Amino acid sequence: MTSFLLIPHRGRPEAADLARKSIEWIEAHGHVAKVLADDAHHAGLSKWEIDSVDGYEINLAVSMGGDGTMLRALDLMCPLGVPVLGVNFGHLGYLTEVEPEETEIALQRFIDGDYAVQERMTIDVTATSAPRGDATKSTISLLRRAAMNEVVVEKPPMGTTVHLEVSINDRPFLTYAVDGIIIATPTGSTAYNLSARGPILSPSLEALLMTPVSPHMLFDRSLVLDKDETLTLSVLGRRDAAVVVDGQHVATIAAGGVVSCRRSNIPARLVTFAERDFRQVLKSKFGLTDR
Repeated sequence: MTSFLLIPHRGRPEAADLARKSIEWIEAHGHVAKVLADDAHHAGLSKWEIDSVDGYEINLAVSMGGDGTMLRALDLMCPLGVPVLGVNFGHLGYLTEVEPEETEIALQRFIDGDYAVQERMTIDVTATSAPRGDATKSTISLLRRAAMNEVVVEKPPMGTTVHLEVSINDRPFLTYAVDGIIIATPTGSTAYNLSARGPILSPSLEALLMTPVSPHMLFDRSLVLDKDETLTLSVLGRRDAAVVVDGQHVATIAAGGVVSCRRSNIPARLVTFAERDFRQVLKSKFGLTDR
């Protein structure tokens, strides 16, 4: 018996409809489906709701949305080592594997063991902040979590530039005056990093990618660093900085605060049914044609 966790997009009725149909299919074939309480509330699936995944054995999480829903599913499942299957209801859908009409076939193939799991590098991010107004006092730990796409240290909403000192392997590199700095995985190179004109990396690579956003300085190039290097961003001056992980604001840090990024030992696990040519996916998503 296979246990599925369904994670539908909370703002798409069609995703909720597919979740209900998938639950009916799963149960009709003798398997188990669960939905987290918040998702169940939005999708009208309270019969199958659970408060958390604690205490439940989950064999597969099924994300029904775009890349944002997929990132949420990976954030939940990555620490548990549970693979995630992406059903695409979004626009680009870099991380998703199948279209909605292919869902039942995909579920059956997973049950039959006819699938592969692709592991993607994630970033272990920690942040500490000095007590406001006194950077000399002991720091306070704010967060520790993994990022699938990127970590961004940036100016807060309505703010001006932030001043960030970047160190690599505990050695000072450069001080930046920027709107923000992106630390991305190869998977995340096609997300915010791409919008900031950073390079595109093959998702099979393991590397750290640092891209400044609107730097107020002559040096505006991205850096591609070895997977085992550590990047540390220290907030300078009087202006706060916001920390955003995979599109979600997670902390605000004052001067003296530090954000540290390194390769996580826990990869994200994505279910796939065929070898995907990254270059062809890129061409398809952007509508690129040969001359």
